[in-house]
Amino acid sequence: MKTVGLITEYNPFHNGHLHHLRESRRLAGAEVAVAVMSGHFLQRGEPALVDKWRRTRMALAAGVDVVVELPFAWACNSAPVFAAGAVRCLDALGGVDALCFGSEGGSLAPLRKAAELLSRKRESIEKETRRRLRQGVTYPAARAQVVAELADEETANLLAGPNNILGIAYLKALAQFDSPIRPLTLKRVGTGYHDLQASGRIASATGIRAMLAKGEGVADYLPHESATVLTDARLEGLCVDPEQLYRQLATVILRNPARLTEIYQVDHGLEKRLVEAARSCGEISALVSAVKSRQLTRTRIQRVLCYVLLDVERALMKRTLASGPLYLHLLGCSERGRSWLAYTRKRRSLPLVQNFSRVHATLKRLYGADAGRYEEARGQLAMEERATQLYALLLKRRPVGSLQRDYLHDAVTV
Repeated sequence: MKTVGLITEYNPFHNGHLHHLRESRRLAGAEVAVAVMSGHFLQRGEPALVDKWRRTRMALAAGVDVVVELPFAWACNSAPVFAAGAVRCLDALGGVDALCFGSEGGSLAPLRKAAELLSRKRESIEKETRRRLRQGVTYPAARAQVVAELADEETANLLAGPNNILGIAYLKALAQFDSPIRPLTLKRVGTGYHDLQASGRIASATGIRAMLAKGEGVADYLPHESATVLTDARLEGLCVDPEQLYRQLATVILRNPARLTEIYQVDHGLEKRLVEAARSCGEISALVSAVKSRQLTRTRIQRVLCYVLLDVERALMKRTLASGPLYLHLLGCSERGRSWLAYTRKRRSLPLVQNFSRVHATLKRLYGADAGRYEEARGQLAMEERATQLYALLLKRRPVGSLQRDYLHDAVTV
């Protein structure tokens, strides 16, 4: 069963995603599509519009066959870390033949060249970027200047595209882990990643979320099932409330400022700026703007705030990223997906769990003989539990049992 892998957020699943899914199947000649999807907190440091099970329903209804969760430690992190975690999950599933991702140009050769060059000159690029940051240049500008000088203009131009950046990160991760998965790329159609304006019936996820924030309709830009799931969730109050997000963050920051120094990526006096901003700002966007600096992009600050909210210790995150994912969480599958999972069962290198009700026993059985490994697995599990619990507290209306949904919710099926 030829299988194509997709690395996704589906926040929400829109017509552009549908095009990517269909073209990925065609390009790979695949019978099965497997998505590794971020959970409740996303790569840009934002809580998802709706929960991971509703987004899984959107994906399955559109034709994805298997959806597996990308754990928080990788889902809410920089592009290289995000890519590394997703590639490791696809590898661990076994049976994934190709990874198909979108890019601005739609050509693999220049992305491969850029990935190889950036890997070869990584230390020089990082060193020179840090030097320019100390001179007051913003991080994006500093990195672009360095790449243009140490690499070449073509690579620098490629790095101006957000889809290219992720694509290059996927290629580097595939090489780093010696993955047998074959990379493929498709040209992104319609709007750009950050575009707020639609192009025909295609709008970016960023644009769709902006429309929703302004109270505008978005049904034209979503497959029917996605629009239904999203509309129902909003009517039921099951979407994130920005006011709740700000209040929880301000509470955590101001309750114990000394604790901030132990949180992942809270470095270089950032804890003081977080405290000052929490005291003076009244909403999440103002908080992020107050903390942002030349060295720290808005996205980086948003991710740091997620780490603060979830109380992610620096030491725990370091161990987690070093060990890699230690289990796979199945969010949903189609009938064809169930057949594929049965077909590839003996090729999986990590346990696949549908909910957490028996995961502790599974981890104990697999890693119990290695105390350090077992504690790492428990730490990863605890991080996911907190992500679901705190996400539920951000909703405008919190259903009974929502704090324990990882234990109570089986995989979505169609």
